[in-house]
Amino acid sequence: MKAYIFPGQGAQFTGMGLDLYQNSARAKELFDKANQTLGFEITKIMFEGTPEQLKQTKVTQPAIFLHSAITAEVMGSSFAPDMVAGHSLGEISALVANKTLAFTDGLQLVYKRALAMQKACEAAPSTMAAVLGLENNVVEDICALQSGIVVAANYNCPGQLVISGEIEAVNNACEALKEAGARRALLLPVGGAFHSPLMEPAREELAAAIEATHFANPGCPIYQNVSTTAVTDATEIQKNLIAQLTAPVKWTQSMQNMIADGASHFIEVGPGNVLQGLMRKIDRSVAASKGEI
Repeated sequence: MKAYIFPGQGAQFTGMGLDLYQNSARAKELFDKANQTLGFEITKIMFEGTPEQLKQTKVTQPAIFLHSAITAEVMGSSFAPDMVAGHSLGEISALVANKTLAFTDGLQLVYKRALAMQKACEAAPSTMAAVLGLENNVVEDICALQSGIVVAANYNCPGQLVISGEIEAVNNACEALKEAGARRALLLPVGGAFHSPLMEPAREELAAAIEATHFANPGCPIYQNVSTTAVTDATEIQKNLIAQLTAPVKWTQSMQNMIADGASHFIEVGPGNVLQGLMRKIDRSVAASKGEI
């Protein structure tokens, strides 16, 4: 069975999507529609922008979504998923690809999500850190001992967990994690504490937008970050997507459940190849490749 997986923030690069725009009339049409929907030329930043410009949350998130969702569309009949999943932001790309959300609705949600997260980051200075080489429960226990907010945010693969929270609490947790034997505990160049309680204002703002958007029952199951199991009910998908901003991304658990349910080939759709790398650390027995047009 084929599982299609969609990347999240961090996969952006200058020139992303330019080949799609130049080589596919359908892609050009969707990119032009995106410029119109957003009210600014995101294609100009994607194709020619500096890494600094691309790193702004309000640009990064729609840019990655557009690259991913348009690639899936342009793949045409060769895009034939038995199941899908997306890492954080990638979950919305996956929901457009499996026909739960219309393209423009997905783009508008991503943009609202980005703006709401940006606002939450500015309201509460916060950060994230990658922790390598410790068991999940050790990281969770050490976070729980800190004063201030710091939580496990991304379960990326065995031995790689990202923590998220207030700057001081994250710094203190990093020191304690190194003492506990972490191979590395290093701060990430992000704007704030994604997937932590500090995103609550963004979650509330996005909840209203998600509830006002039409969600269809999907063409195939999605394994969501919050639930980690196959979801096919539109209402449940909505609920999980609202919870996602303040809940951890349980990527390892989602991939393991997809494999248990029969996935033998994982195809990454969108910029970069981060998810293929994670899959090799989660389970080397399954195939992982890039979605080709």
